[in-house]
Amino acid sequence: MDPEAVAKAFVDHYYRTFDGNRAALGGLYHDASMLTFEGDKIQGAAAIVAKLTSLPFQQCAHAISTVDCQPSGPAGGMLVFVSGSLQLAGESHTLKFSQMFHLMPTPQGSFYVLNDIFRLNYA
Repeated sequence: MDPEAVAKAFVDHYYRTFDGNRAALGGLYHDASMLTFEGDKIQGAAAIVAKLTSLPFQQCAHAISTVDCQPSGPAGGMLVFVSGSLQLAGESHTLKFSQMFHLMPTPQGSFYVLNDIFRLNYA
């Protein structure tokens, strides 16, 4: 398993799904998963999806600038750090963001998101 390839595939899938059908992200989270979104902590797949689908915009497009990853612990986890920008429908300016995912392996050979931290970067 090439960690860089796994990270890139995950990031491509996550943001393509987020931009197209946020409700479908539920399969990437488990009940123990936690999202910190702009300082607001949400736990559990259903609550995370509820938060993401209740954001005050219907459409957006992410443009990824960087993806960094590191192996995490003996269980085969992986840290993935993403930076980029997002364009909201109807807005002329883009918003810069950073997001960190802690991915954990599943018995089926894929990964789920144990931890997810998202921040807009205001500068």
